[in-house]
Amino acid sequence: MGIYLNPSADGFASIMKTGDYVDKTGLITYMNAVLNSSRNMLCSSRPRRFGKSYAAQMLSAFYSKGADARDLFAHLRVANPPDETKEKEKEWYNKYRNNCDVLFWDMAWFISNAQNIEDTILNLQRDIGKELREAFPDCVTEEVVSLPEILLTISVKTGHKFLIIIDEWDALFREAPENTELQKTYIQLLRALFKGIQVSRFLCGAYMTGILPIKKYGTQSALTDFTEFTMLEPGPLAPYVGFTEDEVKKLCTGHHMDYEEMRRWYDGYYFDEIGHVYNPNSVIKAVFCGKYSNYWTQTETYESLRIYIDLNFDGLKECLVDMLGGKRCRVDIGSFQNDMTSMKSRDDVLTLLVHLGYLGYDADNKEVYIPNEEIREEFIRAIKNGRRQELVKAIQLSDHLLKATINLHY
Repeated sequence: MGIYLNPSADGFASIMKTGDYVDKTGLITYMNAVLNSSRNMLCSSRPRRFGKSYAAQMLSAFYSKGADARDLFAHLRVANPPDETKEKEKEWYNKYRNNCDVLFWDMAWFISNAQNIEDTILNLQRDIGKELREAFPDCVTEEVVSLPEILLTISVKTGHKFLIIIDEWDALFREAPENTELQKTYIQLLRALFKGIQVSRFLCGAYMTGILPIKKYGTQSALTDFTEFTMLEPGPLAPYVGFTEDEVKKLCTGHHMDYEEMRRWYDGYYFDEIGHVYNPNSVIKAVFCGKYSNYWTQTETYESLRIYIDLNFDGLKECLVDMLGGKRCRVDIGSFQNDMTSMKSRDDVLTLLVHLGYLGYDADNKEVYIPNEEIREEFIRAIKNGRRQELVKAIQLSDHLLKATINLHY
């Protein structure tokens, strides 16, 4: 059991102790199906407060040789598959549970603990390499410092393959948005870990999660072998992004809360694959506090929201006023470069705001919209704290007209 190599299940165990865990272990079943295949690398991006770290800790707890998670998963879906898939899923469950060499790290941890952010990649390879040398003492010399080379050497000598789980994989792009040299160094490390003919010799699978999809260079992804699931295209991982309508109804019934009010505050995201999607963090906090309120905490993504509103690309101001009044705006998502700095148009900003969770996306009509009351309050707060007072006045007028229209109907 190590810090990064084969960690314990303590993180997931603490999540389970909250008492209101919503079963998302179907993600494990999906991962079981692709391990050791040509589709064994997944990148799942979603906004803050949408359970990214919970999912990463769950996967680590299930696969890590350093954990004993039998009791944690015994009553959950992954251990009790439906009859139509029972035989195969049970086989995977017994084969992989706590039987993989897992490397699990949080990029935000390495950034926050680096004396200089430029040392992040060096520290990462040093610390993880140290654990690997201690676990496999006869395999790697001190002279080998490259993490991919260490893994390949261990695999060749022992036959061990590794499952790599990275939480907040995109943190460097958000924390050092102008440091292109550091970003290139990081991408080079990821490419060495996940791209090339040698990778299959030491890697049985990979799961990365963050806010942003994998960065594009031109029109190509920096890591083309990953299958990506995003807020724009969640695919088969859609049920594990947020809470579904049925899951929220069950929570409301169990805690005697008004479902319609919960829906007004936290619904509004929508995936064709499963229908309505709720912000899981806000739902759980509303249940815990017994109160519907704005639980959308201010982070660096909030500061970015203010900045992009103030830039007012291509009539972004008018678009926001329309959406605050209940309308939708057309968007072209194709030019977005999957970072927070390469903003060249209104469409880029709107696409980024979908990834940050500030907007919902209608894939059929290629439109964006403000999903719920919680996010509407965030937009109004960001605008009032910004530099565009004419936009504040427009919103006040919009609210006045909306209230007048409602009063006419009553």
